[in-house]
Amino acid sequence: MASMMAHPPLLPRMDAILILDGDGNRLAGKYYGDFFSMKQQQTADKGGSIPLETRTSSIESLRAAFERQVHAKIHGISAKADAAEVVTVAGKTAVFCGGKSDGQTPGDVRVVIVGPPGESELVLAHFVEGMFEALSSLMGGATDRAMVLDNLELVLLLMDEMCDGGLVLETSGPKLCNSVLLRDESEMPPPQGVPVGRPGMPTGEMTIAQALKAAREQLMANMSQRDGS
Repeated sequence: MASMMAHPPLLPRMDAILILDGDGNRLAGKYYGDFFSMKQQQTADKGGSIPLETRTSSIESLRAAFERQVHAKIHGISAKADAAEVVTVAGKTAVFCGGKSDGQTPGDVRVVIVGPPGESELVLAHFVEGMFEALSSLMGGATDRAMVLDNLELVLLLMDEMCDGGLVLETSGPKLCNSVLLRDESEMPPPQGVPVGRPGMPTGEMTIAQALKAAREQLMANMSQRDGS
């Protein structure tokens, strides 16, 4: 029965998605499988002598230490959106995009994807390039710390759209961006008394998601008028 429930060996997977600022601080992140997980800690503590709070704190400490190692490896390296860089950290393959560049993409935020043993570096690079493209689009092209934190809900939705339990669902940047906006529209109602993208609403008062939604609605309206003419 266990073999029947196992995931197909060729199904693409990842161990973690991390979004780090220029100092290596985690702005958002998700770990999958047994990589620094509660299950891993329970296996190590077979006697159950370590309290839950201690195990949870220990897991977070392991993750923070790993992220510091990642930052030490990628600090000072800039990776273009379409040319991910690859490093090895604690025996794991990590690929990333972002960082301080030549000014083409403002912001020093990096998207890091950690792959399981045996996963192709080219495949992981394809994953992170799609993720970074979608993040940059959702943030209006400015992938800096403040922009990411101000739109953290969108960032978390983006992670969920790309990966579910370590299984990669989508890698296309435009498709990921569109899926996030559709979910944001259905799951997150606008503030009371402020219709999203209402006519005449000043652009400066819109969030990134609201501006993109308004632009999408305008595009659809223009296409409808063109088809009707």
